[in-house]
Amino acid sequence: MNKIILVTGGAGYIGSHTCKALALAGWLPVTLDNLICGHEWAVKWGPFVKGDILDRAVLDGVFEQYKPKAVFHFAAFAYVGESVTDPGKYYRNNVAGTVSLLEAMRDHGCRYLVFSSTCATYGIPETIPILENHPCKPINAYGWSKQMIEQILQDFDYAYDTRSVSLRYFNAAGADPDGEIGEAHTPETHLIPLVIKATLGKRPYVEIYGTDYPTPDQTAIRDYIHVTDLAEAHVLALNYLFKDGETNFFNLGTGQGHSVRDVITAVEMVSGNTVPVRERNRRAGDSPILVATHEKASKILAWFPRISELDEIVKTAWEWHLKSEK
Repeated sequence: MNKIILVTGGAGYIGSHTCKALALAGWLPVTLDNLICGHEWAVKWGPFVKGDILDRAVLDGVFEQYKPKAVFHFAAFAYVGESVTDPGKYYRNNVAGTVSLLEAMRDHGCRYLVFSSTCATYGIPETIPILENHPCKPINAYGWSKQMIEQILQDFDYAYDTRSVSLRYFNAAGADPDGEIGEAHTPETHLIPLVIKATLGKRPYVEIYGTDYPTPDQTAIRDYIHVTDLAEAHVLALNYLFKDGETNFFNLGTGQGHSVRDVITAVEMVSGNTVPVRERNRRAGDSPILVATHEKASKILAWFPRISELDEIVKTAWEWHLKSEK
């Protein structure tokens, strides 16, 4: 049996951790990445092809050479604020790029795809925790681009008998416990690495965007899920598809919410240092509270978060940043 999986965006944060999980499960991940957001140093478990999902010739070459059994699709722009100010960039890359990828899969006989979706598809939640049957009402172009892709996947299923799983992440966080890879974005916008960099003196302070939310400490609350738990969910989704699973979608979160100030406190406890902060106004497109329920993923995929406590998550990130900043 061919044991090759194509991983678009496999040089990125979640993609690279998932490549490691695939390798541990006996698969050979082939990474396709344009390196706009990813890092070639994060590609450690299989071949690397530099290219863009909008380039059909590149896609044809990858499918012809490697003949992957399935695709894990991470390639996307994912900055919420930028999607508000530059929506065309998100619809062109995320949506049109995915159509390009799906058409290449169709033409090369590759039926299975695991898609990196997002809780941003829900918009401002009407109920907490968020169930998969919650209405999808995105409030930014990033969320809309992912919601459009989920619909496109269903349409391709109907038209071409493809199968896909969309995994709606909440806030990915932490780093590989073995210290081989971690979180590195340019620019960095994720809270935990920003707080760690401020603690290490790599930034003058960390900014708190919004201190007037309807939450206990008036800062935004998010569900932080460890990146290796996300990676494991992708492998389980692949197994589900190979066992004749239907096209489906799942929330991935811990069911626990933590505020911005909670994260700052956790980093201070792990590092033993005080974090300098500056308070700012809310950012456009941010929801006050996003917390998941993972009951559906637990029931159907047999997936459960293993590293679910905030201090555990922060500790893996702290240790990786200490190593990488040397």
